Amino acid sequence: MKQNWDIPAAISLYNIDRWGSGYFTINDRGNIQVNPTRAPAAIDIMELIEEAKQQGLTFPMVLRFQDLLRDRVETINKAFAAAMQEANYRNEYRGVFPIKVNQLREVVEEIVDAGAPYHFGIEAGSKPELLAAMAIHRDHESLIICNGYKDKLFIENALLGRKLGKKVILVVEKIEELAEILRVSKEVGVEPMIGIRVRLAAKGAGKWATSGGENAKFGVSTAELVAASELLKKEGLPNALKLVHFHVGSQVPDIGTIKRAVREAARFYSKLHKLGHELGYLDVGGGLGVDYDGSRTAFDSSTNYSLHEYARDIVWNIMEVCDSEKVPHPAIVSESGRAIVAHHSILVVEAFGAIEKDKAPIQIEAVAEDPKQVGEVLEIQRNLTQQNRMESLHDAQQLKEQAQSMFDLGLMGLESKARIETVYWQIAKKVVDFCAGMKYVPEEVKDLEVTLSDQYVCNFSVFQSLLDHWALGQLFPVMPIHRLNEFPERQGTLVDITCDSDGKVSKFIDLQDVKDTLSLHKLKPGEHYYLGFFLMGAYQDIMGDLHNLFGRVNEAHVFLDEDEESGWYIEETIEGSAIGEVLSMTQWDKNELARQVKAQVDAAIKSDRLKPSEAMKLLANYERALKGYTYLQFNGNGTSATK
Repeated sequence: MKQNWDIPAAISLYNIDRWGSGYFTINDRGNIQVNPTRAPAAIDIMELIEEAKQQGLTFPMVLRFQDLLRDRVETINKAFAAAMQEANYRNEYRGVFPIKVNQLREVVEEIVDAGAPYHFGIEAGSKPELLAAMAIHRDHESLIICNGYKDKLFIENALLGRKLGKKVILVVEKIEELAEILRVSKEVGVEPMIGIRVRLAAKGAGKWATSGGENAKFGVSTAELVAASELLKKEGLPNALKLVHFHVGSQVPDIGTIKRAVREAARFYSKLHKLGHELGYLDVGGGLGVDYDGSRTAFDSSTNYSLHEYARDIVWNIMEVCDSEKVPHPAIVSESGRAIVAHHSILVVEAFGAIEKDKAPIQIEAVAEDPKQVGEVLEIQRNLTQQNRMESLHDAQQLKEQAQSMFDLGLMGLESKARIETVYWQIAKKVVDFCAGMKYVPEEVKDLEVTLSDQYVCNFSVFQSLLDHWALGQLFPVMPIHRLNEFPERQGTLVDITCDSDGKVSKFIDLQDVKDTLSLHKLKPGEHYYLGFFLMGAYQDIMGDLHNLFGRVNEAHVFLDEDEESGWYIEETIEGSAIGEVLSMTQWDKNELARQVKAQVDAAIKSDRLKPSEAMKLLANYERALKGYTYLQFNGNGTSATK
């Protein structure tokens, strides 16, 4: 394949033309190119990285493309508008952004601004999220949807929004909440806008399937729904019920699941309308998936439908049920946070080392002191051919096992064992190469290919930046962001800099299946090698933990601007967590730490263990480190840098 390598081959290998959705491709320079609006305006990611470095950012760093966010908001709203026009649907779309998917202020502000022409609203599932939503919400035609369990303070602030003229809808998650909402609304003196989340019989699908269905954590049963209707009528507030809500999962891969759920929810909506509630809104929740692997299938990390198919199916199924029940079409609400924010964010990390099994760090010629097994394995290596590859592999495996047994019994020295193992891995690599491209590859050779793969050591924390991958096995597109005009001759997995064996990425997207290795380039001494994790904008920013006290990473927020020579500019940089900052989160006070170390330094000076000048330099380094980035800092491959 190496001799036929070109940019189209790279696009095909990494599948970027499919999962990239028109936002990402590879340019003629072999670099990832970002097209934030899927228009000719493009950003060479390597040029962007160089600009970010000049502004003082180091790796790992997150790149956010604000214009891409706007494009996602516009695309979803236009998709529903087109579906409604096509079906002659007699109402409108009123989408909301669930803040929990990405609470970063700059992200939420950009979405609200981009959504203003469409009256695009906000969903809040906690008191902090509601307070943020209340402040940023300006459009009285758009909605604030309040999900999650609620206490009196939550309800009071939602009702404050009602007094300010906002369309704040309190969604009842359990029947007891309804009585509390009615009681507090009387105290505040305002009629509430109430929604009810129903538990559907329709089963969810994908990794988050248990968030829907009859045993879901949230929502009311059919019997409780009837009881809620009677309570509202008893209180003289039948028309306070404005919305029916359901949710079948965060990433629904199969459009059939969505169709069934929508039809069932539309039936609930229609029956409630016939019970005397005017209603007005049907909230189909989240679930609009992102095609992380580009396979366009019902696989967990993919979707077997497009955005336009999703919108058309929702509109058509709601309309059909409501028409059959002879009730007015509701305004359709969706909470498609993942599909809005996933694409806009890229995590860029630097690989600064590689662990290669087939590398020979020692002399592998047999010496007189070596047992006969060393000479025998070298003989196998010299005579290895395409024809005898499997026999040679099996003989080499036997010698490797013998060497281990002899070493355990004290009959073989360390150097001899090292020579046998080194030659064995070289033989194994050659056998794997012989089998490359063959119609049938033996399972043991496939296993060897994975075992032989390199481990690329990357300057980041899986637990901070890639929590869904570690905890749920979520797949994200990963690939080099440069050198893509060069053939990637190595196969590898990625390991982070935490001291945890789970801090690794060893499952990668593939068009047909999940791959155990990623095609990578050989590291060049003294040169940087950058990898990108794509479609990272949903959930990862807020869910990361502080394993090993690695904190938030540096960020650069990028805007297109035709007046700039490059066509874009970095509007803002946000520095990641400093060491002292993350220490304070676990009750370590950086000033007290510095004081204690200074006391020890002073004692060392008095006892002549340190010279004063040396001691002051060491103390200054310690205090500077407390202000520094929690991640490693390099000038080049493995070369440390101080800031």
